[in-house]
Amino acid sequence: MAAETVQPIRAEPEPPPSAMVAIPDPQPARPALFTFDGELKQGGWIRGTVPGGSETAKLGETELAFDEEGRFFAAFDRDEGAQAVLSAQLPDGRVIESPLAIAPRDWNIERVNVAMRGGRSSESFMQRRRPELEAIWNARQQATQSMGWRQTFVWPVTGRISGRFGSQRIYRGEPGSYHSGLDIAGGDGTTYVAPADGTVVLAEPDFSLEGQLLIIDHGQGLNSAFLHSSELFVREGQRVKQGQPIGRIGSSGRATGPHLHWSLKWRNSRLDPLLFLPPMP
Repeated sequence: MAAETVQPIRAEPEPPPSAMVAIPDPQPARPALFTFDGELKQGGWIRGTVPGGSETAKLGETELAFDEEGRFFAAFDRDEGAQAVLSAQLPDGRVIESPLAIAPRDWNIERVNVAMRGGRSSESFMQRRRPELEAIWNARQQATQSMGWRQTFVWPVTGRISGRFGSQRIYRGEPGSYHSGLDIAGGDGTTYVAPADGTVVLAEPDFSLEGQLLIIDHGQGLNSAFLHSSELFVREGQRVKQGQPIGRIGSSGRATGPHLHWSLKWRNSRLDPLLFLPPMP
């Protein structure tokens, strides 16, 4: 009987690393959520980061700008409702939402038993006023890529607070306009400084209501306006740093006495400057 010939078993060579096939993860990582902090209340603000890979993001129906690291700024109007929603759209069409609860504020409301003084402004006044309003609007539409929105704001000047944001009179049931900024009675001629980095988008020496008016863009749609100055130290297009002197307190325009009126806006929302500041030193 012939001996059985045993053939040796040859091992198959391992494929080179470049030919190895990766097995896809059946459970892909969940997209990141919004992260943020700030003042979630009427007249307040948030800073945060959009979910990774976001193509667009919104607060309600308002488009958000965000930088290459996904960081954004958003804010809430004085009359913001109790609920808001952050949303982001991913490249695959998915939408990530983050609902927000906005705390109401107890505004200083004064009810007076007198009729509101009405009457239309004269045509001669409006001929002067219309170009001023247009200049203010155009200044606030500028996007200067400033980074002041990322900073913790500082007081532009210290002194007695003579007017608070959001305060309002109701005339026999008819609401008047609310106070749109923070009034600081720092003394006539006192120098005030930039509360955060920014770019000067308007520097006007003689507006009918605001007097000497300065508007600084802090980026991401956030801007500061300073009214009633007696002198401005900066010019349009100039970049300013936080703490840099930018003007002097005065009573120009329609003012009852020397004070700094400082207002903040994000897009079309009016904000409370006190919610951006530490306690007054």
